Order: sequence, then structure tokens, then C-alpha cells
Amino acid sequence: MTEKLRNFDPARHLDSEEAIALYLDAVMDEDPSLLASALGDVARARGMSDLAQDTGLAREALYRALSDEGNPTYETLSKVLSAYGVRMRFDAVSA
Repeated sequence: MTEKLRNFDPARHLDSEEAIALYLDAVMDEDPSLLASALGDVARARGMSDLAQDTGLAREALYRALSDEGNPTYETLSKVLSAYGVRMRFDAVSA
């Protein structure tokens, strides 16, 4: 008997600012190049239309910027993170 498994969708688990912050922090620790895609996951969890309204950015522009191939500007990142109620921070690492 085989069992069908669903693909993991992180958007199903991003239901609080704390969960969002932990997810984005883990992405930055593992592979910062995935940040745009991870922000897209959060946008799907929270609703792209709501994000567009909260940031003042066009929904289509957000879809492009927060895709797997997206390359959002700092201004877009800042607006999106603010809308999610999280902030980016930097820690010193030892050489």
C-alpha cells in the first residue's frame, strides 16, 4: 500500500508574526538567496492583495519581486517586512 504525501507548503504554517520571523530567520541562516521566495511564501499566507494595499505596491510587482527568480529592491523589502510586522537585523559572525 502506498501513501500519497502532499508537498510541504510553508505558507500553511505562517500564521503569526513570530512564525514569520522564525521562518525568515531560518531562511537567512540557511540560504539568503531564497529570501525573496520566502517572502513570497509569507505573502501567500497573508494574502497578496492585502500586502499590496499595506505596502502601496502593485500586486503584479509584488508577485514578480517575491518569486523564486525575484530580485526585490531594499525599498520593497523594507515595505514588505514592515507590513508583516518583522524587521531584519544583523549579527556579527566570527571569522
